[in-house]
Parts: sequence; structure tokens; C-alpha cells
Amino acid sequence: MSLLNSYKTTFSLLEDFIKEEEERKETEKVAKDLASVFHLGNKVLICGNGGSNCDALHFAEEFTGRFRSNRRALPAISLSDSSHITCVGNDFGFDYIFSRGVEAYGKEGDMFIGISTSGNSENVIKAVEAAKSLGLKTCVLLGKDGGKLKGLCDYEFIIPGKTSDRIQEIHMMILHIIIEGVEKIMFPENY
Repeated sequence: MSLLNSYKTTFSLLEDFIKEEEERKETEKVAKDLASVFHLGNKVLICGNGGSNCDALHFAEEFTGRFRSNRRALPAISLSDSSHITCVGNDFGFDYIFSRGVEAYGKEGDMFIGISTSGNSENVIKAVEAAKSLGLKTCVLLGKDGGKLKGLCDYEFIIPGKTSDRIQEIHMMILHIIIEGVEKIMFPENY
């Protein structure tokens, strides 16, 4: 059994993404916008389901903790508190677990990032709608053809993979590079 094709699939997805990214420069735009959000004293909210939830947690802790070097903590919240999710899921339904968090913590000037490998996660769609209604800047990381979320946000990254695992591998790379970009803008002395 050879698993080499798994590496080749991810490499091919990354190569295709880089070619498109060179034209769009979306990563740089998000990093600049997010650095501005932080500079103005605002925050970023992020969410996703399953493995994407783990990626959201990882993204948030890189800002509240540290990424490459010591610097002040930056306000990033992953909407993944289990008591909130089970409460809202029970009282309102699973489709509202993230939008209620956006309503609770979001304000104009903040940024919202949603992660959905299908682009069709109803709870992420409702969170985007809530974020837009409150005046947050919006960004999504999607997969396949972008699904229902395609074209709804200020920024979007679509990885046209066939499986969630390959899509998530590129999503995490994008998130790490956004963090690096924010740090380079806000803390150039560390680079």
C-alpha cells in the first residue's frame, strides 16, 4: 500500500491555490484588514464544525498566546465553548450555535471568519448572516465548489478538493499564513 498519492493530491491542491492566490492576493488583504481590526481595538471571531472547529481553536490560540515570537496578546475568539453549543443547540437548534455567539460577542469593526469544507454548513451560513447584519468584516474558508457560502463574504478562499481532510490541510496553512502576515505588519521588529 502506497500513500504517496495522498501527498500528491494535497500538493496539487496547494499548487493550484498558489497560482490563483498570486493573482488575487487575498491572504495579504485579509492579513492587512485583520491587523487594522486589531490596531483599532477590535477582535476576530472564528468558527467551524468538526475538524474545522479544531482549526478555529488553533487559529484563536495563535493570537491569544503566541505564534512565532513573544508579543502582546491579540483578541481572537473561537466560537466553540461546549456549554454554549449545547445550550443553543438544545434551545434554538444546531443551526444557530455560531450565530448566537456572533450576536453575543460581535460588533461593528470586528472580523468574522467561518470555515466550512462543503460551503453548505447551515450554522456557518447563519453566522455569516449575523456578522454581516452587525457590520463585521467577513471571511470564509471553503471547499469543493464553495457551496452556498460562495460569494457572500468580503473575502473567501475556496479549495476545490474532494475530501474534507485535504481541504482542511490547505485551510490550516492559509490560517497560519494570515497570522504570520498580521504579525509582520503589527510587530515587524520580530521578523
